[in-house]
Amino acid sequence: MPPKKKARVSKRTASSGKDDDGETVSSAGGKRKAAASVGKNEKSSESPGSPQYSHWLMKSEPESRFENGIDVKFGIEDLKALPDQTGCWDGVRNYQARNFMRQMKEGQLAFFYHSNCKEPGIAGVMKIVKESYVDHTQFDKKDVHYDATSKPDNPKWSMVDVQYQRMMKRFLPLSELKKYHLQHRANGGPLKDMALFTRARLSVQPLTAEEFDFILSLEDEEAL
Repeated sequence: MPPKKKARVSKRTASSGKDDDGETVSSAGGKRKAAASVGKNEKSSESPGSPQYSHWLMKSEPESRFENGIDVKFGIEDLKALPDQTGCWDGVRNYQARNFMRQMKEGQLAFFYHSNCKEPGIAGVMKIVKESYVDHTQFDKKDVHYDATSKPDNPKWSMVDVQYQRMMKRFLPLSELKKYHLQHRANGGPLKDMALFTRARLSVQPLTAEEFDFILSLEDEEAL
C-alpha cells in the first residue's frame, strides 16, 4: 500500500497562474480541458517508434499552497521523511506527462525538481521503485485531483512510486540551467534541447543520458 501522504506534483503550478519562468498559464481546470483535447496518440501510451527514455525530471512544489483547504506542498524533504523514503507520484493530469510515467521502468533515476517557489531548480535524485499503476486520487471526490470524467473500469490517470536517493551536492537553480541551455543552443551542447525549456509546463519530463550526466557534473562545478 502506498503511504497516506502522497507526492504532490507540479501540475498544480498551473493553478497559480504562472510557470517557473513567470509566463502566464491556464488554471488547473483549464489545463485539464486542454489535455482532454489533444490527439489520440497522446491519450494512449506512447506510439510504437516513440523515443524510449531512461532518465527523468519530475516537478513538485516545496512551499505551502492550499487548494480546497488542502496543502499541496511536497518537497524533497517530505519524500525523505516518508516511510522507506518512498511515496506515490499522484495527481498528474496531463496526457503527455502521464504517458512519460507509463514509460518509466523500475530502477530508473529522476531528478526531484522544486517548482512554483522562490527559487525553482533541481534539489535531489530519486529512483522509480514501482512502475505505472492506477492513480486512485482521480476517483476521490475529496481529493484536489478528482476527475469526474474518469471511470474505474477505464481509468485515465496513472502514477508511479519513487524513492529518495540523495540530495544534490549543491542545489541547481533554474536560472543556472537556463544559462547552460542558452549557451548550448547557440554553440552546441547536451542541454540545447532540454525539455525543461522546450516543454517547460510539463510536470514529468524525459531526459537523455547526456542531459542527465551533464547536470550531475554541475554538482562539482562552481555556480555560473
